[in-house]
Amino acid sequence: MSLPFRPTGSRPKPTQNRGNFRRDPMDRGPKRNERIRATEVRVITAAGEMLGVMPTEKALNLAKEQGVDLIEIAGTAVPPVCKLIELGKFLYEESKKSKHQKHTAKMKELKFRPRIDTHDLFIKIRRAENFLYHGHKVKLVLQYRYRDLEHAEIGIETVKRVIAELANVCTADSVPKRTGRSIVLGLTPLQQNRRKLVHNAEPGDENMEDDSAVADEPDEQ
Repeated sequence: MSLPFRPTGSRPKPTQNRGNFRRDPMDRGPKRNERIRATEVRVITAAGEMLGVMPTEKALNLAKEQGVDLIEIAGTAVPPVCKLIELGKFLYEESKKSKHQKHTAKMKELKFRPRIDTHDLFIKIRRAENFLYHGHKVKLVLQYRYRDLEHAEIGIETVKRVIAELANVCTADSVPKRTGRSIVLGLTPLQQNRRKLVHNAEPGDENMEDDSAVADEPDEQ
């Protein structure tokens, strides 16, 4: 019986430090090689060439033959998508991509009312998820009408719901709190390898319009 394939180095024994075990280095970073549990995967090369769907064992053999790693890059896809590439090169490319996204990221704005229709709210959530998935920060602006101020908690609960629905792609910059007739809250994207699409089947256009140019609706006293 052959030993498990580990091109990134042999698996070191855990070392002890002041009574606590250090985390095994093989458990860090992207899921790769024998840590991939799917029985079949969709494989692409480092150059982006599609090799198609194949048993994971066959993909691991390909990686071994080429002296590279099999790295999972889209674990939520069916089947998961994996790339044949050296771990060091992959991490370097991801670091460059992350720095570029931070440099080019824009603040996107989405406006809504406390009593927004559920269907319309999820349209906003899908747009926000897409922006955040692409690495853009999102500013939520919930605007109260005068008649809504008697039940301000409705707006806070609406914002909390949005935050919960987007937990797969972001974290909230603060706790929702009303100031005057609005709640303004920033959402910051998670690290790229932690972002997952839940409300969109696939990434959409990151340059789609947000609500920053939308004029505020006239209010009734």
